[in-house]
Amino acid sequence: MSQDSATATEAARKLSGRRRREVVAVLLFSGGPIFESSIPLSVFGIDRQDAGVPRYRLLVCGGEEGPLRTTGGLELSAPYGLEAISRAGTVVVPAWRSITSPPPAEALDALRRAHEEGARIVGLCTGAFVLAAAGLLDGRPATTHWMYAPTLAKRYPSVHVDPRELFVDDGDVLTSAGTAAGIDLCLHIVRTDHGTEAAGALARRLVVPPRRSGGQERYLDRSLPEEIGSDPLAEVVAWALEHLHEQFDVETLAARAYMSRRTFDRRFRSLTGSAPLQWLITQRVLQAQRLLETSDYSVDEVAGRCGFRSPVALRGHFRRQLGSSPAAYRAAYRARRPQGGGLESVAPAIETSVPVQGTASSRRPAAASAPGPSPVTAGAAPGAAADRIGPGADAYVPGRPTLPGQRSAP
Repeated sequence: MSQDSATATEAARKLSGRRRREVVAVLLFSGGPIFESSIPLSVFGIDRQDAGVPRYRLLVCGGEEGPLRTTGGLELSAPYGLEAISRAGTVVVPAWRSITSPPPAEALDALRRAHEEGARIVGLCTGAFVLAAAGLLDGRPATTHWMYAPTLAKRYPSVHVDPRELFVDDGDVLTSAGTAAGIDLCLHIVRTDHGTEAAGALARRLVVPPRRSGGQERYLDRSLPEEIGSDPLAEVVAWALEHLHEQFDVETLAARAYMSRRTFDRRFRSLTGSAPLQWLITQRVLQAQRLLETSDYSVDEVAGRCGFRSPVALRGHFRRQLGSSPAAYRAAYRARRPQGGGLESVAPAIETSVPVQGTASSRRPAAASAPGPSPVTAGAAPGAAADRIGPGADAYVPGRPTLPGQRSAP
């Protein structure tokens, strides 16, 4: 935990007498991905006492009638059913097969009972959807894979979804982002239960870092979910994307939607999982990224054509989101472009690895760029006035907690 393990301990309910803290139940469903399912089995199900890792007792429970089909058509047979969850002090849901279908009612009832009796409930990746369906995330901070975060936020508006975190510890309910972040959260649980040395020993056996820095920001796909297409806000969003070169802020967008700023913020976040201010800044940065890749505009011109108030504002937001200055990004991008004209990802060459938006076939070489503005920025003069969002206005992004990649209960 980022502050102190006592914070979560105080927040958790008293464990029922029939449950044991060292017993971990892993709840599996048919259709779940095998990688996520195997993470808690490996962390809590293998005896590594010789390496200084305290032993847990693992109960693998089927959340529905088996056999359970998983990735690649493999079939699994869980040795226990839902009744075994009644003995566990920790219940892990490693994944759920579909973010659009409801989990079995019997499994949700078992999770609610376990939580009421003081068990710690953990959702890895899409397992957060099962916890949300059970009502265990209502009013709580939570995370999931960045790709599914907007859907989680829209389907369960009472959940405070944060798509930037690797994992969120809210005391007796914990959630993680996708795939490898499940390992981060399981190591965090071992660290909470048995200390840093035990978690470090386990990390060495798994050949993974004991604590990863950063969050999911570098992996985020900044496009909006398809569901927004049928929402009245879609028109406002489309207008914003077409006018990124103009001077406007979130108040302008709220006015175009005929909403108060507060109502607009709430509606936008429920649809996208992101605050409108942060989304707007991100879209401007992405447009700058595209212009740096496909044009010969100077950094000052790029700033104006993307609606930034000044090159200083562009540089600040660009470095925060992509880990590099605009000039360094362009230089590294062009240095990695093959002689044949195809374009490769610049991610390994800049200071922080980030996925470059789009594909090689969707980008134009700089030499092919027309001297005029791109269609997205038509009508903007170089150095045009930007929006009122400067380097100091990125108030939505909070300070990184003490333990990188993790957010705990306040």
